[in-house]
Amino acid sequence: MTSAFSRQLGFVTCATDADVLRDRLLASECLASRRYPLFVHYGAASAAAAFNSVMDQPPPCDWLVWVHQDVFLPPGWDERFLKAIAEAEAKIAKVAVVGVYGIVGSGPSCHHVGHVLDRGTLWRWPVPLPCVADSLDELLFAVRADSGLRLDPALGFDLYATDLVLAARAAGWNAVVADAYCEHWSATPTDGNLDPAMVARVEASAGVFREKWAHRLPVTTTCLHLERSSGQDTAGESAAGSAQ
Repeated sequence: MTSAFSRQLGFVTCATDADVLRDRLLASECLASRRYPLFVHYGAASAAAAFNSVMDQPPPCDWLVWVHQDVFLPPGWDERFLKAIAEAEAKIAKVAVVGVYGIVGSGPSCHHVGHVLDRGTLWRWPVPLPCVADSLDELLFAVRADSGLRLDPALGFDLYATDLVLAARAAGWNAVVADAYCEHWSATPTDGNLDPAMVARVEASAGVFREKWAHRLPVTTTCLHLERSSGQDTAGESAAGSAQ
């Protein structure tokens, strides 16, 4: 087995604002140093279009990290994340997806898990990490390059991380949340007062997700609780405001 520090990370992001990208993600020491390949996609039709294009090369790394343009990775984050992956693999079988924020369970009994700074508020939930997750937030997650997993383009820019969790599980893999603190500086309002176009976008993705995973519902994400009937969907507490 390779050691944590002999492994290679790769990064991919979709960019819509060059200033945000420069001030947040590109200011991260592990990326500013150019130690790792970073693939920046402008004008992508979906998160999957960007992510899968790198995975299909195949990528020059062991783990491909999807990360939002408004995330800042503090100094030493890459070493901490690689250690967190190694710890997860030592404790949990067949790990193929590793995120930093997610959900365990569904409905009223679900628990938020992770360790992030979101728009200046520190969130660190009491569930011990690493742990197997039932849903992941899209702000940052990594996929094992040899897992065969891909994102679903039909989901556009929403719910694709939770879809990935369910797809991984169906393929015999586990998705986990690990302790790898990072900062998320989302512009999404904390009061839930979303732009109508964003609401329509999320609702469209929710319809696709609901049809695809009807046999697995209900599912709780960091932003939504999805029931079998679209009329029963509810907005949930979102610490990390993942909409991009």
